Amino acid sequence: SCIGRLRIRDRNDIIDLEGLGSGGWTISPMLDNIEILESDAEFILVLEKDAAMIRLAEARFWRKYPCIILTAKGAADIATRMFLRRINKELKLPVFTLVDSDPYGHYIHSVYLRGSKRLSYESPFLATPNIKLLGVLTRDLEKYKIPNDCRIPMNQTDIKRTKELLNEGFVKKNKAWETDLKLALKLKIKAEIQALSAFGFEFLTDQYIPEKLSTGDWI
Repeated sequence: SCIGRLRIRDRNDIIDLEGLGSGGWTISPMLDNIEILESDAEFILVLEKDAAMIRLAEARFWRKYPCIILTAKGAADIATRMFLRRINKELKLPVFTLVDSDPYGHYIHSVYLRGSKRLSYESPFLATPNIKLLGVLTRDLEKYKIPNDCRIPMNQTDIKRTKELLNEGFVKKNKAWETDLKLALKLKIKAEIQALSAFGFEFLTDQYIPEKLSTGDWI
């Protein structure tokens, strides 16, 4: 789903995504019927989780920080990736992901970045090569003093998946990404986006995201 500073035409209906409830606009797989009308957004934020979307929607995050927010509610489905690629191409805005600090979150970021291995033949039409990983980074856990009880020990599958990611060419090309995954492997910890709410519900919207965006703290 999608919400924020964007107006579209869906066949004959003009939809202002800023005025929708916390559920946002359900991204249509029939993108040929969608026309991008206007946007004064300054960036696009892609969220792994619906819970984070609801939090940002409740805070009307896009009013203070002009943006378009998308989520595929977990796995990066084709409709969401196609729509992201389309608005990215038409609006030419910076794009960021906010995912859990775990191998699956990093994998989801990689699917938006370059497409999935399973659909490699379609990847050029679905990828957003300029997307940046805003968080949650392993280094953020220390930087923002995330409490230990919000940090989760990695299991064997997590360790295996992290090692697999470190073997990927697209990770090796990005030294900051490689460093963050190596740190996760060294500490053997992971954390969910929700860990940030240890400091209160406003921490994500009022401090974490704005601070990282203003300081360029992404991968």
